[in-house]
Amino acid sequence: MSDLIKVSATSQTTAVAGAIAGIMRERRHVDVQAIGASAVNQAVKAIAIARGYLAEDGMDIICVPLFVQVDVGGLERTAVRFNVEVRAPSVPSDPSSVPSDPSAVPPDAPTIPPDPTE
Repeated sequence: MSDLIKVSATSQTTAVAGAIAGIMRERRHVDVQAIGASAVNQAVKAIAIARGYLAEDGMDIICVPLFVQVDVGGLERTAVRFNVEVRAPSVPSDPSSVPSDPSAVPPDAPTIPPDPTE
């Protein structure tokens, strides 16, 4: 079983991010769990901050959210659990297809119209 970090609405995101980064460096996988919208918000921010911490070490992470049922004081509650793991490096099938300038956009790339609500 992997490590589980439980996040509440009042959790400090930088402290949670530090815990995530520490476990990721050691075990390369951690589960982050939250119950309620505010706690989920704190968890997502902590994962984003941890990603920045780990980037300094050359590690990129991904997270997969899922719903789980948990027992809290005899009551069944629904929690959001984020499986956080190391992102596998992507390797192009044809290395010559990778542009020399990674920020270059191919001329035939589709354009996304701006969001009128922004």
